This record gives sequence, structure tokens and C-alpha cells, in this order.
Amino acid sequence: MGIGKQAKVDWKELEKKYYMRTFEKVRLPVVLVRGKGAYVWDEDGKQYLDFVAGWAVNCLGHAHPVVVKAIGAQAKKLIHTSNQFYTIPQLQLAELLVKNSCLQRVFFANSGLEANEGAVKLARRYGKLKRNGAYEVITATGSFHGRSLAMTAATGQESFHKPYLPLPEGFINVKFNDIEALKKVTTEKTAAVMLELIEAESGVNVHDLEYIKAVRRWCDEKGILLILDEIQTGIGRLGTLFGYQSFGIEPDIMTLAKGLAGGVPIGAVLAKEHCAVFAPGDHGSTFGGNPLACAAGYATLDYIIRHDIPGNAKKTGQYLRDRLLELKGKYHFITEVRGMGLLLAVEFNAELGERVTLDCLRAGLLVNRVKPNAIRLIPPLIIGKKEVDEAIGILDGVFSGINRS
Repeated sequence: MGIGKQAKVDWKELEKKYYMRTFEKVRLPVVLVRGKGAYVWDEDGKQYLDFVAGWAVNCLGHAHPVVVKAIGAQAKKLIHTSNQFYTIPQLQLAELLVKNSCLQRVFFANSGLEANEGAVKLARRYGKLKRNGAYEVITATGSFHGRSLAMTAATGQESFHKPYLPLPEGFINVKFNDIEALKKVTTEKTAAVMLELIEAESGVNVHDLEYIKAVRRWCDEKGILLILDEIQTGIGRLGTLFGYQSFGIEPDIMTLAKGLAGGVPIGAVLAKEHCAVFAPGDHGSTFGGNPLACAAGYATLDYIIRHDIPGNAKKTGQYLRDRLLELKGKYHFITEVRGMGLLLAVEFNAELGERVTLDCLRAGLLVNRVKPNAIRLIPPLIIGKKEVDEAIGILDGVFSGINRS
């Protein structure tokens, strides 16, 4: 080895040595080091078209100038103070969210998990004050709300429950898209119903429009709260700024995260005035709503609104869906294309998800194996037809290889 040269670090081996094995079935064999727009590059300089976008986080793509500028400018001024003090970016972002949604109050957290925890705490506080101590929250089978013990219980997937039994009480999972099942378990103990409009983690399963409207009517009739977990469907992904706008209803409480700050960790609980019942000391966060994250959130959300990024997600999402349906007509093993906007899934008649994901990786396209027999496509919301056509070309080549085997 020459003077000044260093051996290449094997980052994957380093991960095996030091990191807990929580992502063993998730990580792909690639070390990403740089991104720009809809593309990322690995440590060897290979380029990939990114249709995963940090699991729907990088809504404006990688290293978007407006996000980079906001982070840099805020970091030079004030990164953190705690919520003992007022800070300007926090209040600017809160105002922007309220003025562009149907909700009136905001609390900032650090993640979708924390936002959902806050929403459930708020619903329980509401039940304590307004519904004679009601505390139960009804969720749907197939849902995913986070990985804390409480949100594991809220998640409607038995495989998540088994390793952590006994789980905290107060959560009831009922059949997806079944209003009668929901009505049957509603009692005087019910404080809220908590739903994702699209159950993204379990395969991009879309709730029926009439079901969502029926749930809203039922909550109104019974005086219980409707919480919408919009961690993945919010911030333009479905073709509207918030997913509830695509379904024609309004929630009492909504949670946001992922795309809200363009890649910087943040979460938010939004509530209507009548159920924003937290009193001083009822809830809090050391890092939640810090100036750096909120500056990134304000810059991201402001750009999304001013440049109609949801409109692009709707238009480009429809184009992507149409191109995927062309592939469905061409390859017999594709059984379904589903989703809305730029949250789509392709399902197969066999467990091809891992093979498709790895073949796409080798061909320069990042996709997400969301189920053994399905892949999920959640690209940045700024993509256009050019990126879609490139992705479809790669998928076509991968599917052609499967067809020949």
C-alpha cells in the first residue's frame, strides 16, 4: 500500500459488527453516500433512480436547494433551545399548517411514531374530560402506526404483536374497510377511531371512499374522535396537500411526519379546537419543534404549496400508474396495480418482491419490497415523465428477465 493510501472500509461488515440486527431483512447491499434530485450514488459512484425516497420522506428529492438553504441558514443562527422559550421557525410552521388545513392547533414532535403517540394521548385526555373516561382507540387490520409498545398495539398486524406480548390495553383492531365491524366494537369506552387512508406499510391498501365517509358519520353520531394517521399520505403524496382532501372528509386529529421537512426528522399532531384539550404539563418534548427542524419544515411546506407539488404528484402519479398498468397487461405474473398519487404498489402472483427489488437495484432503480409478493413505489414528488419512463424501462427489463426464467 502506498504512502497516504488507506484500505477501503467495508461498511456492511462494520454494520454487522456494531449495529443491532433490526434492519437485517430490510437493508439492500449498497452504501449510499450522495443524492441530488431523484437520484442517489453509492460509494463506488454508481447512480440509482430513487423510487423509495427515504420511505416517502424526501418529498422534494435529495439536497433540494430550498431545504439545504434553510438548514444552513438556521444552523448558523440557532439549532436548539428547548420549548422553554418561544422560537420563530416553530410558530411560522404552525401557522402555515393551520392556514392550509382544516385544523386549528399544532404540536411538534420528532417522528411519526411520536406524533401518533401524541394523538392517542390527546384522544384519551379528550375521553377523560368529555366522554366519562373513555380511553379505547379502534384501528384497522393491516394498519401500521409505529413501533413503541403502545403503537405496536395500535398497529393491526398480529406479526408485530407476538414478540412483545402482553401489549398495552386500550386498542381494538377491526377488519379493514368494514363499517359494521367498527360499529360492533364501539362502546361507551371508545374515545377515537384511528385510521390510515392508505395502509402503506402492509401493501398500499386503499380504504374505500364510502367507508371513510361512513366512519366520519359514525364518529359524529357517537361523539368520538376521528384520528387520521397521515404520516405517509400527507404533504402532497396523494395529489392533494393532505390525504383527507382526496377523500372528502375532515379529521378531528391528524398526524404528519415523513415529508414534512424534506428529510429532517419531524412529526406533528394537528387538532381541531374542540379536541385540543391538552393542558400545561400534559404533553411535551425536548427536541420536538426545534428551530432547525421547523425551519426545514417551513421551507419545504412553503415550497410545496407555492409550486403546487401536490398537483405534480397527482399528474405524474397517474402517468406512472398508467405505465404500470401497461406492464400488467404485458406480464401475466402482475396481478394488481393499486394506490393513489405517488404512493403505488405492484402485486405479483408469487413471492417475487425480493427478486424484483434486487434486480432493480442491479439495474439502477431503488424500489421497496413492501410484501413478499409486492413492491412499493414512493418516489420524490418532484419527478416528471422522464424519470417515470426511466423507471418503467428498468422494470420492463426486470420483468422480462422473470418472464424468461
